[in-house]
Amino acid sequence: MSRIKEMYTKDIAPALMKKFSYKSVMQIPKLDKIVINVGCGDAKDNTKVISNVCDELALITGQKAVPCVARKSVANFKVRAGMPIGAKVTLRGEKMYEFVDRLFNVALPRVRDFRGINPNAFDGRGNYALGIKEQLIFPEIDYDKVEKIRGMDIIFVTTAETDEQAKELLAMMGAPFAR
Repeated sequence: MSRIKEMYTKDIAPALMKKFSYKSVMQIPKLDKIVINVGCGDAKDNTKVISNVCDELALITGQKAVPCVARKSVANFKVRAGMPIGAKVTLRGEKMYEFVDRLFNVALPRVRDFRGINPNAFDGRGNYALGIKEQLIFPEIDYDKVEKIRGMDIIFVTTAETDEQAKELLAMMGAPFAR
């Protein structure tokens, strides 16, 4: 069992139950899934880009990435429906908790001029979105093999009803929110 999941069952869940005075243990918010998305618009010219992005996501997450295709044709972007334009990975269970641990304790501290993550990036329903400018902050990525620096979106989907509950949950898991 990963360190964060163990911490959740022993420390975080009871603390959240006490703080928000839940009547049932099923009301306690928990991390449902993490979705990591990389959009690459330059994939329309070179199809090999998508396979490289998928390989990098697989290295970072330990799980195979799924290519995402365009739903509509957009003439201004020279994109047709069905063209691959990105890749995503959905993490659940043990791999999700391991990824959270590595993200908060290894990857984010490697960001240049890091002062914490934005505490206002909640969506109103208890989910948190985080943008990363480069994939090089993950130690699994070899700097010499990267052909282009790409950013990614990391979305934490929780079972929390409000942003306040979700923020407390992520803060107890070790999320380095900016003051």
